[in-house]
Amino acid sequence: MNTKSVKILKIILPLVLGVLLIWYSLSKISIHELIAYFKNANYTYIGIGLVFGLLSHLSRAYRWKFMIEPMGYTLRYPNSIMAVFATYLVNYTIPRAGEITRATILTNYEGVPFEKGFGTIVAERIADMVVMLSIVAVTLFLEFDFIYQFFTERFDPFKIVIGIVGLCVMALLFFLFLKKSQSKIAFKVRSFVTGMIEGVCSIFKMKNKWAFIFHTCFIWGMYILMFYVTTWAIPETSNLPLAAILIGFISASFSVAATNGGIGSYPVAVYAAFSIFAIAKEPSIAFGWIMWSSQTLMIIVLGGLSLIYLPIYNRIK
Repeated sequence: MNTKSVKILKIILPLVLGVLLIWYSLSKISIHELIAYFKNANYTYIGIGLVFGLLSHLSRAYRWKFMIEPMGYTLRYPNSIMAVFATYLVNYTIPRAGEITRATILTNYEGVPFEKGFGTIVAERIADMVVMLSIVAVTLFLEFDFIYQFFTERFDPFKIVIGIVGLCVMALLFFLFLKKSQSKIAFKVRSFVTGMIEGVCSIFKMKNKWAFIFHTCFIWGMYILMFYVTTWAIPETSNLPLAAILIGFISASFSVAATNGGIGSYPVAVYAAFSIFAIAKEPSIAFGWIMWSSQTLMIIVLGGLSLIYLPIYNRIK
């Protein structure tokens, strides 16, 4: 398969998957029921959730300044905000094209070389990945009893232990393979891991490292609050336990990478997480659609306005 075919598949497959997941989620709830949930939802809580989401995006735009300044460039905050919203909007069309758009905006309007701007975005994503993995680890720690009980009730404990040991052995063998192999795959994985470690370490060498770390924690705190507050919009999801909130948030966050902006995958991911806690499928899927739709609407509006206003703002300046 040539490079062009691979690129086309990278664009088409997420879209096809998104369509299939939309069909799957709508097979679990009728359109009339879904519309009823939208009509009866408490939009005060949805609005508060949007505010938390907006704050996270503004914080992300401000955090970017800390990565640009050490290279000798000054990033104007309005341009950073508009670039961030444009990134999210473009990612709904072609996966990861938003990051290229963001670096291009930085080059066109702030004079930062593309490769340097793109490098800061990659380092930023690495920092976000570390926080996401930390949230997963904290969730496993806080909800260990629940998770352990959930699996032991459904699976043979002996088989679980064997499975964990097997995974550890496979991980060790994979690590040894990556360390010694000279294959292209091993080289790429080693480069990725090395780059990730260097990216994380570079954060602690920043002049404004504590401000960067604060904004990173703030961004993800707002994400969690956005998810949590929006659950109050539907009566059936208004009293979820902490475990359901955290596992639902983690599942939904990973779904965004599965399809363009979480199209189709977001409601299904929420439904899969909430089903663990015996929450009915109808409100679970409805909440997923309400959550995804509200955030998507904000991105479409603010992202579209950003793309329109960027050249106007910079022509005036």
